Amino acid sequence: MTATLTRVDVAPVASQKRRRHAPGWLAVVPLLAFVALAFGIPALAMLNGAFTVKDPATGATSYTTANLTASLKGAYLTALLGSVKLSAVSAVISTVFGLLVAQAVVTSRFRALREAVLTASGVLANFGGVPLAFAFVATLGNSGVLTRHLGLADKGWDLYSFSGLVIVYLYFLIPLMVLTITPALDGLRVQWREAARNNGATAVQYWRHIALPVLAPSLLGGFVLLFGSAFAAYATAAAMVGSSVPLVTLQIADAISGNVLVGQENVALALSLDMVLVAGLVMAVYLPLQRRSARWLDN
Repeated sequence: MTATLTRVDVAPVASQKRRRHAPGWLAVVPLLAFVALAFGIPALAMLNGAFTVKDPATGATSYTTANLTASLKGAYLTALLGSVKLSAVSAVISTVFGLLVAQAVVTSRFRALREAVLTASGVLANFGGVPLAFAFVATLGNSGVLTRHLGLADKGWDLYSFSGLVIVYLYFLIPLMVLTITPALDGLRVQWREAARNNGATAVQYWRHIALPVLAPSLLGGFVLLFGSAFAAYATAAAMVGSSVPLVTLQIADAISGNVLVGQENVALALSLDMVLVAGLVMAVYLPLQRRSARWLDN
């Protein structure tokens, strides 16, 4: 009798577990379908176009690496290296200043200041494109308000240059770094600073031997994130400098629109593939650093 009841009771429990798990798997299907449509199909089209060459005489297509080879030569290579240089310089400067601003906010006694800075950082980190370019042109352009009042033109100032573009990028990269590094700074325990002070360590020694080693994964992860954001930016640079500063995103736009040479659309796809490879390397560095930082600060 007992064995019969046990078998009868176990069957409903097993069926209930199956019913609970089934909706969880089904809920993921729309997300997977969206990812396949929004990312999978464009990625396959990009790969196909990057390795496809069309004969202008016969119209026949063939698979070759000529587009990738062309994307790593001449003006295209200069643009790719220019984007890497611009992204690296902007990311380094933003990492340093973002850390200083975030530390000032975290150690501040005024909660309203912290909330105001973090809220403003959330807004400014997403403020880019043509509106940002117009704001800087109106302020620091050749006829900008500050340019005329401060006489910057006579001092050699040029917004439409590499250094000017770096300053514009800092406008949204520093707030992004503040948002990225603030949780890591909050994870630094007060006991660590007190223990260092009790053992005679100065503030410089504390940061050199304790704080910075703990924050290193977060700082490197933030740098990589900023690098990727600057590397992929297009609208701001296009509205400001046009082709005066060689950037890979601008070269892709020119190749697609045929502004330089007609029939270079597949070279643009090859350049896009180059960008995807660089972004993949960036993410391969960022994700392990993020996990290591979380493990350090959670312990």
